[in-house]
Amino acid sequence: MNKDYQKGIDVLKEMTDINGQQTVKSLGEIFPDFEEKMIAFGFGQIYSRENLDLKTREVVTITALITQGAFEQLDFHIKAALKVGLKPEEILEIILHCAAYVGFPKACSALVIAGQIFKNNEV
Repeated sequence: MNKDYQKGIDVLKEMTDINGQQTVKSLGEIFPDFEEKMIAFGFGQIYSRENLDLKTREVVTITALITQGAFEQLDFHIKAALKVGLKPEEILEIILHCAAYVGFPKACSALVIAGQIFKNNEV
């Protein structure tokens, strides 16, 4: 196991609960090399950098996902954002702010996902 992979696992554990970790692990069941690269690079080299804290990184990630319409990953990152300290009100504000730049359809889709997380008391 290389250093970046282990650092990535540590960051992943800080950001997610067992369900989030299982989500990542399930990708490895399909393609182990993909999981290794995602953890080593994404979490071990990018999320672990010092100049931005995890809260700020999740603001950027949530915004990027909404902008791309990549809603299939939004659940994971909203839950991670909550775990690293973002408040539901801040997440809602990010979604509203995105509406002004990427449109209400994408923001509405993000709002539904966030609302479901908040409704299920995952906050």
